[in-house]
Amino acid sequence: MGKNTAVRRLDLGYFIRPASETGGPQPRVEPVLAYLVRHDQGLILFDTGIGSADPDTEAHYRPRRRALRQALRTAGVTLGDVSLVVNCHLHFDHCGGNPLLGGKPILVQEVELATARRGDYTIDELVDFPGASYEELAGEAEVWPGVWIIPTPGHTQGHQSLVIRQGDGTVILAGQAHDFASQFASDQLARQAALQGVEQPLPDYAQWLERFADFDPRRVLFAHDCSIWEPSHGVF
Repeated sequence: MGKNTAVRRLDLGYFIRPASETGGPQPRVEPVLAYLVRHDQGLILFDTGIGSADPDTEAHYRPRRRALRQALRTAGVTLGDVSLVVNCHLHFDHCGGNPLLGGKPILVQEVELATARRGDYTIDELVDFPGASYEELAGEAEVWPGVWIIPTPGHTQGHQSLVIRQGDGTVILAGQAHDFASQFASDQLARQAALQGVEQPLPDYAQWLERFADFDPRRVLFAHDCSIWEPSHGVF
């Protein structure tokens, strides 16, 4: 299973996180990354880029967008080739291209969609648009053989990640479950220390890391970090 499955990263631009949100004195430029998953049953698009926002949001984040059509064209595919859309969550920098994919199934946690529809959360036009076709999930699901959606709440209550079995091991598309690969690595070490009985205090870590561990991931990729996490025993 997974021998013919491949993952390709798409560059969909960047935004500038202001210093007020970085915890430091400087703003930070963050990439916006989506992923194509080629599978025997079709093509999954995980996240769709930065959507148009209101003037205040545009001024706050100063986004620079790369058109989804162009990014797909570089990967040798078109919007029509996409079989399924999976958004890790519905903030405007993750679901911006969804309106271009009307009629395609969009897999989302039901709590995420409900939160988005209550307003004051994202850009409403990116959630409900002509042809929007949601498949709401209430937890984990194996959507295709060897492809799982795993709830990873934290950044938002309805955040989810995608797990893909490949011939050389499992890849996890973690979205914004962690902002950076280094944060994921730190949480992995905190979990390891806890399992080894290291005396408290230890850092807290998300309990869904236990589910990730069940898959023994070979690579973990992120939405706003070009770095890739790999287990230390599997690098060389």
